[in-house]
Amino acid sequence: MKIYPAVDILGGKAVRLYKGDYSEKTDYGDPVEAAMRLRELGAEFLHIVDLDGAKSGDTPNLGIISEIARKTGIFVEVGGGIRSIETVEKYLSNGLSRVIIGTAAVTDRDFLCKAVSRYSDRIAVGADILDGSVRISGWLSDSGITISDFMTNMEAIGVRTVICTDISKDGALRGTNIALYEKLCRDFPTVEIIASGGVTALEEITELKSAGVSGAIIGKAYYTGMIDIGKAIEAAR
Repeated sequence: MKIYPAVDILGGKAVRLYKGDYSEKTDYGDPVEAAMRLRELGAEFLHIVDLDGAKSGDTPNLGIISEIARKTGIFVEVGGGIRSIETVEKYLSNGLSRVIIGTAAVTDRDFLCKAVSRYSDRIAVGADILDGSVRISGWLSDSGITISDFMTNMEAIGVRTVICTDISKDGALRGTNIALYEKLCRDFPTVEIIASGGVTALEEITELKSAGVSGAIIGKAYYTGMIDIGKAIEAAR
């Protein structure tokens, strides 16, 4: 299992939100420096979210994100506002390893199919869940689609990786939703599931590994000192 430390970017700063609420954020300084620290701690993968892009549908932090990819030299995936082939190409041509399609995976099936057909496993899909329903537009709107129906659609399209975030757990430091990930891995064995939201303890990493997830994203628990990234990577191995 792979560990993906998270660097969320808002207004040019590394931040963490509480349950996706833009008004409840904690600032952690320069995102490039944050990424370099994570690499020094042994991170081989990074999960970047452009929170500005998630709202605007543009790439306002492309310069920062491409600098992170270039300077760290490790696997860097990015999500947030990726809604066109042009944006996908912009990121992939600037050193990013994989892009994550979120809102557009719900609202623009043709675009998703084209992206998966053209770039295969360099495309992942983000499924952000609240009360069993997939949320879109930076978690602000309810798509009305259940996670089960959503996953069935992704499997049919040929999506290989889905990053599943339980919004109710995200940034709350109260543990992750093991049961959800166990069910997804069991019901959709052809799709690699990356768990996101609320991973707070090393024991949870062991449980997620046993559940069959391919990776876990760690955010606030690292920034607050609750999880040592080096130990998390060891536990995942």
